[in-house]
Amino acid sequence: MERWRDLFVAEYPRLAGWARRLVDDEETAQEIAAEAFTRLMARWQRPDNPHAFLYKVATNLVRDHWRRDARRRRALVTVAGGQRDVTVAGVGHDAELRALLAELTDRQRTAVVLHHLAGFSVQEVAELERRPEGTVKSDLYQARQRLRTLLETQP
Repeated sequence: MERWRDLFVAEYPRLAGWARRLVDDEETAQEIAAEAFTRLMARWQRPDNPHAFLYKVATNLVRDHWRRDARRRRALVTVAGGQRDVTVAGVGHDAELRALLAELTDRQRTAVVLHHLAGFSVQEVAELERRPEGTVKSDLYQARQRLRTLLETQP
């Protein structure tokens, strides 16, 4: 039990902070980090790489949050009579980052989040996603190209 406590103390603040950069509020980030730890404890007695497992679970939870949030925004646009400039309450400091990431495909977004924001190597991302390294490299390249285009067209 002490091992789990030590892991929690060491990893929870970083995981919650990482999630906070990707979601729209502190409470959601805390919930994502807590749920990742809950799933880790339920799944493994002695994890070989708990850090990787936590970030993979958290990435999936962030992705789920984005999908729910997108559905909510679409509903708000519908209710607002098609006006796309509806302000969504709770947008955090990293709203621009989230907006840019939302423009990527799921595969590209996951690769960018794990590699550039969570700090995993391309090889580690490939292992976590169960895809060849070349595919991950391609996803990262295409994501960078898309992000570059989006940033160049911004006023």
